[in-house]
Amino acid sequence: MKNKFIYAMIAAVVLTGCVSKKKYKAEVAMYEKMKDSYEKTNLDLNICLADKDKNATKIKTLEEEIATLKANSNALLNQLSDLSVISKSQSESIKKSLENINSKDAYIKGLQVAMARKDSLNMSLVLNLKGALKDINDQDVEIKVEGSAVFISVSDKMLFNSGSYEITPRAKEVLGKVAAVIKAQPDIQFMVEGHTDNKPISTAVIKDNWDLSVLRSTAVVKVLQKSFGIEPSRMIAAGRGEYMPLASNDTEANRSLNRRTRIVIIPQLDQFFKLLEPKN
Repeated sequence: MKNKFIYAMIAAVVLTGCVSKKKYKAEVAMYEKMKDSYEKTNLDLNICLADKDKNATKIKTLEEEIATLKANSNALLNQLSDLSVISKSQSESIKKSLENINSKDAYIKGLQVAMARKDSLNMSLVLNLKGALKDINDQDVEIKVEGSAVFISVSDKMLFNSGSYEITPRAKEVLGKVAAVIKAQPDIQFMVEGHTDNKPISTAVIKDNWDLSVLRSTAVVKVLQKSFGIEPSRMIAAGRGEYMPLASNDTEANRSLNRRTRIVIIPQLDQFFKLLEPKN
């Protein structure tokens, strides 16, 4: 293309006749200038065409992104609309759930109040027992609270002679004071436990320590019933034998600790849960 253009220019010069060298050079310079201008224009055109294609691709990509965003936006709007419907349809259920939570929270608080009241009742019972037995040696009678129960532990020497289940006169004095406190609490029930050391015993009546522990507990129960008017339906007689020792049976002092009678004030769960019943 370029050569044809040059040949045409030369032919034109030839046809118009001979020209001066100076004019010829001017014409060639003009040609070179026109050629450079053409090539630059052509390059700019190609760049513009390339940019157009690039921009067209970018525009297409942006248009696709916009379409996707519109679709997602519509889907989100639909979801929000559905959520609004669900929330309305479930509002009553949510309200009931919150009411249940509040109810359970109230129940827990009520339970805490009831437990505190029960603990207060147990502590009051302990104080009354200690007040009634204030003139008794603390080593012979121990009163304490463990868990939810009150325990009154009376040493063997306060109640029985060695190897016997006959109540001593001194024992009746102690049991009478305990009975007075228990009678003042008609709703409570209790268990009398007999405990022994591990020294073997065998008589015509007592076969072993199981027998001795049970006979001692029933002896205490009978005194509380017959001498002090405790309702038998409130009492349980039980024997533990040698199997719940407080100390090892390796010395006489330790064996003395293990020989004891324990009165266990039984927690009244029905009375406890009555404290949780709603008040009309």
